[in-house]
Amino acid sequence: MRQQLLYLWLAESPLDAEVVAWALYDGAQGKGPTLPAARGPDAPPYGTGLAAIEDGWCLLQAPQPGTPVGPEGAILGELQFQFIFERRVQIAP
Repeated sequence: MRQQLLYLWLAESPLDAEVVAWALYDGAQGKGPTLPAARGPDAPPYGTGLAAIEDGWCLLQAPQPGTPVGPEGAILGELQFQFIFERRVQIAP
């Protein structure tokens, strides 16, 4: 059994908000199920966090509330709405 982790950064806090950035960490080294075909070479595999859940990913972590806000409402620091998903996949020995 191997673990795959999918990080999705959303435009807002609801799970049905648009994905603005993503990363995949694949402990199965490509031997597990593949991600859906992206809409382009740099496009995320899912358009929303909810779409990832509907495809079988389990939500591990949702963002903590409260992000520092700078002058004129500018958000400071990292991308704000990071969600972490996992799935465990069986691979042949």
